[in-house]
Amino acid sequence: MSLPERHIAIIGAGLAGSLLAILLARRGWNVDVYEKRGDPRIRGYQGGRSINLALAERGRYALQQAGAEDAVMRHAVMMRGRMVHFADGRVELQRYGRDDSEVIWSVHRGDLNLSLLQLASEAGAQFHFNRRLEEVDFDGRDLVLIDERTGASHGAPFSALVGADGAGSTLRAAMDAYQPLGVHSQLLDHAYKELEIPPSADGDFRIDPNALHIWPRGQYMCIALPNDEKTFTVTLFMAAKDDVGAAPNFETVATPEQARALFARDFPDALPLIPELEAAWTANPIGVLGTVRLERWHLDGRAVLVGDAAHAMVPFHGQGMNCAFEDCVALADHLQASLSGSDCDTHAAFAAFAAQRMPDATAIQHMALENYVEMRDRVDDADFLLQRELERALQLRHPDRFVPHYTMVSFMRIPYSLALQRSEIQRQLMIDATAGLSTLDAVDWPRIDAEVERLLPRLSEVAG
Repeated sequence: MSLPERHIAIIGAGLAGSLLAILLARRGWNVDVYEKRGDPRIRGYQGGRSINLALAERGRYALQQAGAEDAVMRHAVMMRGRMVHFADGRVELQRYGRDDSEVIWSVHRGDLNLSLLQLASEAGAQFHFNRRLEEVDFDGRDLVLIDERTGASHGAPFSALVGADGAGSTLRAAMDAYQPLGVHSQLLDHAYKELEIPPSADGDFRIDPNALHIWPRGQYMCIALPNDEKTFTVTLFMAAKDDVGAAPNFETVATPEQARALFARDFPDALPLIPELEAAWTANPIGVLGTVRLERWHLDGRAVLVGDAAHAMVPFHGQGMNCAFEDCVALADHLQASLSGSDCDTHAAFAAFAAQRMPDATAIQHMALENYVEMRDRVDDADFLLQRELERALQLRHPDRFVPHYTMVSFMRIPYSLALQRSEIQRQLMIDATAGLSTLDAVDWPRIDAEVERLLPRLSEVAG
């Protein structure tokens, strides 16, 4: 079977695959998308992962490019910051930004996927559901796909492949078997369990919906994100295995009764909000967390990986989806730039895409791991809170030089790698300036002002 000109086959009809299909189809590409699950528009969204996602500026920009922002934002819930539930019962909102112009949004994974699928179909992308990738003939440029319902085998030719099939990517495994990609996987020693806060008796949110609620407890924590149907998805993170003398973990807290006892002791204000705790504990599996890094993302011009397939990360900075969406915009731009008439130099496009995005993916993977420690250990720490106060003061004194870490990552679109570089400088400045202090009254302002100007070029000059 001959393929049309400017043809791309995408493996995976999840968030990244669907968004990329929109971006390419609207630019005149012929797009075929193969997905092992059934069409969720017919059979309903099949979960399996957290239904909550944190949408930030990078993701919103990508949705704008795809004409999808309005459809998504109708169901999004604004989150102003972290609502910290301290062990002593105090509750405090720690804003992400300066005001409500700097917020992130909780979005429902299923609703978002359905919206993107529909928009991609309307743009002309062809979806092939119940097609599990079984084998790839990279030399002959043919796919073997299995119908998940019948077990029947189907062949499909391709010009170029994009793997958007997640952290356990089948295409990545096929590429790695054909030509090693230098895959490095690292499981986090912590795992998670999902629970739910239902709506109140009158159908409203039980707690403040405009925040990411967090119960930090040192080596473990609980978080809750709002959904537009007035529920919260609650996620408990703690060590996967027992270490004598260590904090609670999924071996010592294994039964529903042990889970209730843990919540009664360490999350007492959350416990009444989760009436079905025991049932959810029994029904929901323990989830694993990890990071996947690759030394190569593409196989010349034949195949390339995006999103979690290329750079899976732990979820603690809320940037996995945002990073994947940035990938899609970048790849679509590089493919378009590599066109010559109806032909595309996919090798050049894939290479340029990987060169651009790999340093940024490595940076956000690192920051995501760092943020886990901050969320579970530091948001209720006096030194951390003093540094946050100093961070806000320095932002006011040097608005184009000292830009808070979270602002650079979540409210701007500067490269993640640049955000990491500047964040590390800023963190050390704050540590040095507040060493031994309990308030900002004794800060040596002339010295730190001079250090900011010496070490931090104007962001407008280095970020374009």
